Amino acid sequence: MAATGVAGAEGRASGGVERGRGIRAYIGSFTTAGGAGLTTAAVDPDTGALTPLHTSDAVTNPSYLAPDPGGRYLYAVSETPDGAAAAFSLTPDGPVPLGPAVPVDGDSPTHLTLFSGHLVTANYGSGDVSTLPLRADGTLGGPVRVLAHEGSGPDADRQEGPHAHAVRPDPGGHLLLSVDLGADSVRICALDPASGSLAVRGETRLRPGSGPRHLTFHPNGALACVVNELAPTVTLCRWDGDRGTLAPLGETSLLPEGAAAEGPAYPSEVVFSPDGRFAWAAVRGADSIAVLSVDAGAGTAALVTTVPCGGHWPRDLALHPGGRHLYAANERSGDVTWFTVDPESGVPVRGGSLTAPAASCVVFA
Repeated sequence: MAATGVAGAEGRASGGVERGRGIRAYIGSFTTAGGAGLTTAAVDPDTGALTPLHTSDAVTNPSYLAPDPGGRYLYAVSETPDGAAAAFSLTPDGPVPLGPAVPVDGDSPTHLTLFSGHLVTANYGSGDVSTLPLRADGTLGGPVRVLAHEGSGPDADRQEGPHAHAVRPDPGGHLLLSVDLGADSVRICALDPASGSLAVRGETRLRPGSGPRHLTFHPNGALACVVNELAPTVTLCRWDGDRGTLAPLGETSLLPEGAAAEGPAYPSEVVFSPDGRFAWAAVRGADSIAVLSVDAGAGTAALVTTVPCGGHWPRDLALHPGGRHLYAANERSGDVTWFTVDPESGVPVRGGSLTAPAASCVVFA
Protein backbone atom coordinates (compact mmCIF):
# COMPACT_ATOMS: atom_id res chain seq x y z
CA MET A 1 0.00 0.00 0.00
CA ALA A 2 1.15 3.50 -0.82
CA ALA A 3 2.51 6.44 1.13
CA THR A 4 2.31 9.74 -0.73
CA GLY A 5 3.34 13.37 -0.29
CA VAL A 6 0.62 16.03 -0.30
CA ALA A 7 0.42 19.80 0.02
CA GLY A 8 -2.02 22.66 0.43
CA ALA A 9 -4.28 23.96 3.22
CA GLU A 10 -6.94 26.67 3.42
CA GLY A 11 -6.28 29.28 6.12
CA ARG A 12 -2.53 28.60 6.38
CA ALA A 13 -0.48 31.42 7.86
CA SER A 14 2.23 32.96 5.69
CA GLY A 15 5.57 31.32 6.32
CA GLY A 16 3.94 28.20 7.74
CA VAL A 17 6.09 25.55 9.41
CA GLU A 18 9.30 24.15 8.07
CA ARG A 19 8.61 20.61 6.93
CA GLY A 20 9.64 17.92 9.36
CA ARG A 21 10.16 20.19 12.40
CA GLY A 22 8.20 20.41 15.63
CA ILE A 23 5.14 18.51 16.78
CA ARG A 24 3.17 16.80 14.05
CA ALA A 25 -0.50 16.03 13.78
CA TYR A 26 -1.72 12.60 12.72
CA ILE A 27 -5.20 12.34 11.25
CA GLY A 28 -7.08 9.06 11.00
CA SER A 29 -9.87 8.57 8.47
CA PHE A 30 -12.21 5.96 7.00
CA THR A 31 -10.64 4.56 3.83
CA THR A 32 -13.92 2.82 2.90
CA ALA A 33 -15.57 6.27 2.78
CA GLY A 34 -12.88 7.89 0.62
CA GLY A 35 -10.41 8.84 3.34
CA ALA A 36 -6.64 8.73 2.85
CA GLY A 37 -6.17 6.52 5.90
CA LEU A 38 -3.38 8.10 7.93
CA THR A 39 -2.39 11.70 7.16
CA THR A 40 0.66 13.40 8.67
CA ALA A 41 0.66 17.20 8.98
CA ALA A 42 3.06 19.81 10.30
CA VAL A 43 1.62 22.18 12.90
CA ASP A 44 2.30 25.92 13.01
CA PRO A 45 2.82 26.61 16.75
CA ASP A 46 1.66 30.22 16.43
CA THR A 47 -1.51 29.85 14.36
CA GLY A 48 -2.33 26.17 14.78
CA ALA A 49 -2.46 25.77 11.00
CA LEU A 50 -1.91 22.31 9.53
CA THR A 51 0.30 21.66 6.52
CA PRO A 52 -0.13 18.14 5.09
CA LEU A 53 3.08 16.21 4.55
CA HIS A 54 2.16 12.66 3.52
CA THR A 55 -0.50 9.97 3.67
CA SER A 56 -0.57 6.20 4.08
CA ASP A 57 -3.33 3.72 3.31
CA ALA A 58 -1.49 0.81 4.94
CA VAL A 59 -4.44 0.15 7.29
CA THR A 60 -8.14 0.00 6.47
CA ASN A 61 -10.23 2.52 8.43
CA PRO A 62 -7.67 3.75 10.99
CA SER A 63 -10.47 5.60 12.76
CA TYR A 64 -8.67 6.13 16.06
CA LEU A 65 -4.98 6.65 16.81
CA ALA A 66 -2.74 6.66 19.88
CA PRO A 67 0.95 7.67 20.02
CA ASP A 68 3.28 6.20 22.61
CA PRO A 69 4.47 8.68 25.30
CA GLY A 70 7.95 8.83 23.81
CA GLY A 71 6.71 9.82 20.36
CA ARG A 72 8.47 6.86 18.72
CA TYR A 73 5.45 4.82 17.71
CA LEU A 74 1.86 5.31 16.63
CA TYR A 75 -0.96 2.80 16.98
CA ALA A 76 -4.24 2.57 15.09
CA VAL A 77 -7.39 0.53 15.18
CA SER A 78 -8.77 -0.91 11.97
CA GLU A 79 -12.50 -0.29 12.40
CA THR A 80 -13.83 -3.22 10.39
CA PRO A 81 -15.97 -6.29 11.23
CA ASP A 82 -12.70 -8.28 11.34
CA GLY A 83 -11.22 -5.79 13.78
CA ALA A 84 -7.48 -5.26 13.98
CA ALA A 85 -4.81 -2.97 15.39
CA ALA A 86 -1.62 -1.75 13.74
CA ALA A 87 1.71 -0.32 14.87
CA PHE A 88 3.81 2.31 13.08
CA SER A 89 7.29 3.68 13.63
CA LEU A 90 7.31 7.48 13.49
CA THR A 91 10.08 8.66 11.16
CA PRO A 92 10.90 12.04 9.54
CA ASP A 93 9.43 10.61 6.33
CA GLY A 94 6.17 9.61 7.97
CA PRO A 95 4.76 6.61 9.83
CA VAL A 96 6.21 3.26 8.70
CA PRO A 97 4.15 0.11 9.38
CA LEU A 98 5.73 -2.33 11.84
CA GLY A 99 4.37 -5.40 10.13
CA PRO A 100 0.79 -6.23 9.16
CA ALA A 101 -2.24 -5.32 11.27
CA VAL A 102 -2.94 -7.76 14.12
CA PRO A 103 -6.47 -9.14 14.73
CA VAL A 104 -8.03 -8.07 18.04
CA ASP A 105 -10.63 -10.86 18.06
CA GLY A 106 -13.36 -8.22 18.23
CA ASP A 107 -15.77 -6.49 15.85
CA SER A 108 -15.32 -2.84 14.84
CA PRO A 109 -12.79 -1.44 17.34
CA THR A 110 -13.48 2.28 17.82
CA HIS A 111 -10.87 3.33 20.38
CA LEU A 112 -7.54 2.28 21.80
CA THR A 113 -5.06 3.18 24.50
CA LEU A 114 -1.67 2.11 25.85
CA PHE A 115 -1.84 0.66 29.35
CA SER A 116 0.57 -1.34 31.51
CA GLY A 117 2.68 -2.67 28.63
CA HIS A 118 -0.32 -3.50 26.46
CA LEU A 119 -2.44 -2.05 23.68
CA VAL A 120 -6.12 -2.09 24.64
CA THR A 121 -9.00 -1.69 22.17
CA ALA A 122 -12.70 -1.02 22.71
CA ASN A 123 -14.66 -3.14 20.22
CA TYR A 124 -18.02 -1.51 19.56
CA GLY A 125 -19.59 -4.19 17.37
CA SER A 126 -18.88 -7.16 19.62
CA GLY A 127 -19.20 -5.26 22.90
CA ASP A 128 -15.85 -6.28 24.37
CA VAL A 129 -12.33 -5.08 25.15
CA SER A 130 -9.11 -6.64 23.80
CA THR A 131 -5.54 -6.50 25.08
CA LEU A 132 -2.38 -7.15 23.04
CA PRO A 133 1.17 -7.14 24.47
CA LEU A 134 3.52 -4.37 23.38
CA ARG A 135 7.05 -5.48 22.53
CA ALA A 136 10.13 -3.36 23.23
CA ASP A 137 10.51 -2.62 19.49
CA GLY A 138 6.97 -1.17 19.33
CA THR A 139 5.42 -4.17 17.59
CA LEU A 140 2.29 -5.94 18.79
CA GLY A 141 2.52 -9.43 20.24
CA GLY A 142 0.07 -12.11 21.32
CA PRO A 143 -1.99 -13.79 22.42
CA VAL A 144 -4.99 -11.49 22.40
CA ARG A 145 -7.06 -11.44 25.60
CA VAL A 146 -10.72 -10.41 25.38
CA LEU A 147 -13.00 -9.18 28.17
CA ALA A 148 -16.68 -9.44 27.22
CA HIS A 149 -19.08 -6.74 28.39
CA GLU A 150 -22.66 -7.44 29.44
CA GLY A 151 -25.83 -5.37 29.58
CA SER A 152 -28.24 -3.35 27.48
CA GLY A 153 -30.21 -0.12 27.61
CA PRO A 154 -33.66 1.30 26.84
CA ASP A 155 -32.83 2.46 23.28
CA ALA A 156 -33.81 -0.61 21.25
CA ASP A 157 -31.92 0.56 18.14
CA ARG A 158 -28.61 1.45 19.80
CA GLN A 159 -28.60 -0.42 23.11
CA GLU A 160 -29.77 -3.94 22.30
CA GLY A 161 -26.54 -5.20 23.85
CA PRO A 162 -23.14 -4.01 25.05
CA HIS A 163 -21.14 -1.63 22.85
CA ALA A 164 -17.72 -0.85 24.30
CA HIS A 165 -16.78 2.52 22.84
CA ALA A 166 -13.69 3.80 24.67
CA VAL A 167 -10.92 2.73 27.03
CA ARG A 168 -8.94 5.10 29.25
CA PRO A 169 -6.26 4.55 31.94
CA ASP A 170 -6.84 6.35 35.23
CA PRO A 171 -4.43 9.22 36.04
CA GLY A 172 -2.40 6.98 38.33
CA GLY A 173 -1.93 4.38 35.60
CA HIS A 174 -3.20 1.57 37.82
CA LEU A 175 -6.73 0.96 36.52
CA LEU A 176 -8.48 0.97 33.15
CA LEU A 177 -11.91 2.49 32.59
CA SER A 178 -14.04 1.00 29.82
CA VAL A 179 -16.99 3.06 28.57
CA ASP A 180 -20.01 1.15 27.22
CA LEU A 181 -22.63 2.97 25.14
CA GLY A 182 -24.97 -0.02 25.01
CA ALA A 183 -25.00 -0.78 28.72
CA ASP A 184 -25.00 2.82 30.05
CA SER A 185 -22.01 2.05 32.23
CA VAL A 186 -18.30 2.53 32.90
CA ARG A 187 -16.36 -0.52 34.05
CA ILE A 188 -13.25 -0.17 36.21
CA CYS A 189 -10.75 -2.90 35.38
CA ALA A 190 -7.37 -4.17 36.53
CA LEU A 191 -4.90 -5.71 34.11
CA ASP A 192 -2.57 -8.62 34.87
CA PRO A 193 0.68 -7.58 33.13
CA ALA A 194 1.86 -11.18 32.89
CA SER A 195 -1.18 -12.63 31.15
CA GLY A 196 -2.75 -9.51 29.64
CA SER A 197 -6.12 -10.47 31.14
CA LEU A 198 -8.53 -7.78 32.37
CA ALA A 199 -10.68 -8.25 35.48
CA VAL A 200 -13.63 -6.02 36.39
CA ARG A 201 -13.15 -4.39 39.82
CA GLY A 202 -16.26 -2.21 39.75
CA GLU A 203 -18.93 -0.67 37.56
CA THR A 204 -20.62 2.73 37.52
CA ARG A 205 -24.13 2.88 36.12
CA LEU A 206 -25.09 6.09 34.34
CA ARG A 207 -28.56 7.36 33.50
CA PRO A 208 -30.46 4.75 31.43
CA GLY A 209 -30.51 5.75 27.76
CA SER A 210 -27.70 8.29 28.05
CA GLY A 211 -25.33 6.18 25.92
CA PRO A 212 -21.87 7.02 27.34
CA ARG A 213 -19.29 7.21 24.54
CA HIS A 214 -15.97 8.64 25.76
CA LEU A 215 -14.35 9.67 29.06
CA THR A 216 -11.69 12.28 29.80
CA PHE A 217 -9.97 13.05 33.10
CA HIS A 218 -9.69 16.57 34.50
CA PRO A 219 -6.09 17.81 34.97
CA ASN A 220 -6.51 17.50 38.75
CA GLY A 221 -7.04 13.75 38.37
CA ALA A 222 -10.00 13.79 40.76
CA LEU A 223 -12.73 14.46 38.19
CA ALA A 224 -13.75 12.66 35.02
CA CYS A 225 -16.11 13.84 32.31
CA VAL A 226 -18.19 11.30 30.38
CA VAL A 227 -19.67 12.42 27.07
CA ASN A 228 -23.09 10.86 26.43
CA GLU A 229 -23.87 10.20 22.77
CA LEU A 230 -27.61 9.55 23.12
CA ALA A 231 -28.45 12.35 25.58
CA PRO A 232 -26.80 14.80 24.45
CA THR A 233 -25.01 15.69 27.69
CA VAL A 234 -21.82 15.23 29.66
CA THR A 235 -21.73 13.67 33.11
CA LEU A 236 -19.15 14.99 35.54
CA CYS A 237 -17.92 12.33 37.97
CA ARG A 238 -15.72 12.17 41.06
CA TRP A 239 -12.81 9.74 40.68
CA ASP A 240 -11.21 8.08 43.69
CA GLY A 241 -8.05 6.41 42.45
CA ASP A 242 -7.27 4.73 45.76
CA ARG A 243 -10.64 3.00 45.92
CA GLY A 244 -11.12 2.71 42.17
CA THR A 245 -14.57 4.31 42.27
CA LEU A 246 -16.32 6.66 39.83
CA ALA A 247 -19.26 8.61 41.31
CA PRO A 248 -21.57 10.68 39.04
CA LEU A 249 -22.09 14.27 40.24
CA GLY A 250 -24.41 15.70 37.61
CA GLU A 251 -25.33 15.99 33.94
CA THR A 252 -24.94 19.10 31.79
CA SER A 253 -26.66 19.71 28.45
CA LEU A 254 -24.44 20.45 25.47
CA LEU A 255 -27.17 22.35 23.62
CA PRO A 256 -28.54 25.83 24.28
CA GLU A 257 -31.96 25.90 25.88
CA GLY A 258 -34.66 25.12 23.31
CA ALA A 259 -32.25 23.69 20.73
CA ALA A 260 -32.98 20.02 21.44
CA ALA A 261 -35.93 19.88 19.03
CA GLU A 262 -34.01 21.26 16.03
CA GLY A 263 -32.62 17.88 14.96
CA PRO A 264 -30.37 15.00 15.99
CA ALA A 265 -27.43 15.78 18.25
CA TYR A 266 -24.82 13.12 19.01
CA PRO A 267 -21.83 14.22 21.10
CA SER A 268 -18.53 12.57 20.23
CA GLU A 269 -15.63 13.79 22.36
CA VAL A 270 -14.79 16.06 25.31
CA VAL A 271 -11.45 17.63 26.26
CA PHE A 272 -10.31 19.83 29.15
CA SER A 273 -8.15 22.95 29.04
CA PRO A 274 -4.72 22.48 30.66
CA ASP A 275 -5.76 24.58 33.67
CA GLY A 276 -9.05 22.70 34.02
CA ARG A 277 -11.23 25.83 33.92
CA PHE A 278 -12.91 24.88 30.65
CA ALA A 279 -14.01 21.83 28.73
CA TRP A 280 -15.07 21.54 25.10
CA ALA A 281 -17.38 18.91 23.63
CA ALA A 282 -18.09 18.23 19.94
CA VAL A 283 -21.70 17.56 18.94
CA ARG A 284 -22.51 15.87 15.63
CA GLY A 285 -25.75 16.84 13.90
CA ALA A 286 -25.80 20.17 15.72
CA ASP A 287 -22.28 20.54 14.26
CA SER A 288 -21.18 22.56 17.23
CA ILE A 289 -18.52 22.79 19.90
CA ALA A 290 -19.98 23.30 23.36
CA VAL A 291 -17.93 25.49 25.70
CA LEU A 292 -18.23 24.49 29.36
CA SER A 293 -17.08 26.36 32.44
CA VAL A 294 -15.81 23.90 35.06
CA ASP A 295 -15.71 24.42 38.83
CA ALA A 296 -13.45 21.59 39.95
CA GLY A 297 -13.92 22.29 43.64
CA ALA A 298 -17.69 22.14 43.43
CA GLY A 299 -17.66 19.36 40.86
CA THR A 300 -19.92 21.22 38.43
CA ALA A 301 -19.90 22.17 34.75
CA ALA A 302 -22.04 24.84 33.08
CA LEU A 303 -22.67 25.51 29.38
CA VAL A 304 -21.23 28.91 28.44
CA THR A 305 -21.97 28.94 24.71
CA THR A 306 -21.67 26.91 21.52
CA VAL A 307 -19.75 27.72 18.34
CA PRO A 308 -19.91 26.11 14.86
CA CYS A 309 -17.43 23.25 14.43
CA GLY A 310 -16.37 24.52 11.00
CA GLY A 311 -17.82 21.58 9.10
CA HIS A 312 -20.28 18.71 9.34
CA TRP A 313 -20.32 15.80 11.82
CA PRO A 314 -17.39 16.48 14.20
CA ARG A 315 -16.36 12.94 15.13
CA ASP A 316 -13.36 13.96 17.22
CA LEU A 317 -12.04 16.94 19.12
CA ALA A 318 -8.39 17.36 20.12
CA LEU A 319 -6.33 19.98 21.92
CA HIS A 320 -2.79 20.76 20.83
CA PRO A 321 -0.29 20.00 23.64
CA GLY A 322 0.42 23.73 23.92
CA GLY A 323 -3.20 24.27 24.96
CA ARG A 324 -3.87 27.20 22.59
CA HIS A 325 -5.36 25.41 19.60
CA LEU A 326 -8.36 23.12 19.29
CA TYR A 327 -9.05 20.79 16.34
CA ALA A 328 -12.32 19.30 15.10
CA ALA A 329 -12.23 16.29 12.78
CA ASN A 330 -15.37 16.79 10.68
CA GLU A 331 -16.14 13.41 9.19
CA ARG A 332 -18.93 14.16 6.71
CA SER A 333 -17.62 17.47 5.36
CA GLY A 334 -14.15 15.91 5.10
CA ASP A 335 -11.95 18.41 6.89
CA VAL A 336 -10.06 19.20 10.08
CA THR A 337 -10.78 22.72 11.37
CA TRP A 338 -8.49 24.48 13.83
CA PHE A 339 -9.40 27.11 16.39
CA THR A 340 -7.49 29.46 18.68
CA VAL A 341 -8.89 29.39 22.21
CA ASP A 342 -9.45 32.66 24.07
CA PRO A 343 -7.71 32.04 27.41
CA GLU A 344 -10.15 34.23 29.38
CA SER A 345 -13.51 33.11 27.99
CA GLY A 346 -12.57 29.65 26.72
CA VAL A 347 -14.34 30.40 23.43
CA PRO A 348 -12.64 28.91 20.32
CA VAL A 349 -12.16 31.22 17.30
CA ARG A 350 -11.89 29.54 13.90
CA GLY A 351 -8.53 29.82 12.16
CA GLY A 352 -8.75 27.62 9.07
CA SER A 353 -9.19 24.07 7.84
CA LEU A 354 -7.40 21.25 6.07
CA THR A 355 -9.17 18.99 3.59
CA ALA A 356 -9.28 15.45 5.04
CA PRO A 357 -12.06 13.25 3.59
CA ALA A 358 -13.85 11.06 6.18
CA ALA A 359 -11.70 12.45 9.00
CA SER A 360 -12.27 10.66 12.31
CA CYS A 361 -9.40 11.43 14.70
CA VAL A 362 -6.55 13.85 15.40
CA VAL A 363 -3.57 13.19 17.70
CA PHE A 364 -0.20 14.88 18.21
CA ALA A 365 3.33 13.54 18.63
